[in-house]
Amino acid sequence: MNAKPRYAVFGNPVAHSKSPQIHQEFAKQEGAEIDYDRIPAEPGKFTEAAAAFFAAGGKGANITVPFKLEAFKFADEHSERALAAGAVNTLIPLSDGRFRGDNSDGVGMVNDIIQAQGVEIAGRHILLIGAGGAVRGVIPVLLEKQPASITVTNRTHEKAAEIAGIFGIAALPMDELPENRFDIIINGSSGGLSGGLPDIAPAVFGNCRLAYDMVYGQASEPFLAFARQSGAAQTADGLGMLVGQAAFSYWLWRGFAPEIKSVYEHMKEAE
Repeated sequence: MNAKPRYAVFGNPVAHSKSPQIHQEFAKQEGAEIDYDRIPAEPGKFTEAAAAFFAAGGKGANITVPFKLEAFKFADEHSERALAAGAVNTLIPLSDGRFRGDNSDGVGMVNDIIQAQGVEIAGRHILLIGAGGAVRGVIPVLLEKQPASITVTNRTHEKAAEIAGIFGIAALPMDELPENRFDIIINGSSGGLSGGLPDIAPAVFGNCRLAYDMVYGQASEPFLAFARQSGAAQTADGLGMLVGQAAFSYWLWRGFAPEIKSVYEHMKEAE
C-alpha cells in the first residue's frame, strides 16, 4: 500500500495554523487521503528545512511568515504572480527535481473581499499596512482589480517606499496618512500576529468601508476592534483569505479545485 502524499506548511510561529484542517477538508471533497503537517523552521534555516522535507518525499508546501521571501529564493522557477510579488507561499516540486514557486495570497484575499465580504475593489482607495512578503504578495492581484489608488505604510517608511517604487504605488509615513480617504484598509503588518497595533490615527478610518486583517482569529481582534471603534463600517479577519489561498494551492498541487464556501463555514464554526 502506498503511503499517503505528504504536504506541509512552514512558518514561525506555525503551531496556530489551520492549514492542516483546511487541506483535509479539501481532500475529503476529492475523495483522497493526504498527510498535511505544520513544520516550524528556525530563523535562517528555512532552506535546510524545506530541502529535507522534499528529499523525504514531500509533494508540496505552503509558506507563511516569515519565510515567503526565502521561499522565493528557494524556487527554481516562478509564476507571474510570484515574480510580481517577489514572494512565494506555495512550492510545487517538478518532475526534474526543481521547484516552482507560486503565490496564492492575493487570489485568496481578493476573492474573499469581493465575494464573501461583498466589497468592490475597482475604483476604491486602498491602504496597505506593512511591507513584508504578505503585503508584496497581494499587491499584484489588487492592482489587477483597478482600484483608484493603493497606498502602503509601514513603521519603517523606507521599506514602504521601496515597495511603492517596485509597484508604482504611493507610500506615506503612518503619521502623515490623510483622514477620511481610504475605502479599504488592510493590515498585513507582522505586528498583527502578536496583536500589536499599527500607530495610525483613528481618523484614518473615517471613510473606511472595510477594515481587513490578513491574520485570523484572536490575533486579528485588536486591529479589527480598533478599526470598528475608529469608524470602519465593516471588518473581517483573514480566515476567508486563508481558505481561498489554500484552495488555490491545493489545485496547483493536485489539479483538483475545491469548493471553498462550505470549508470556510466549517472553519468559522470551529473557531
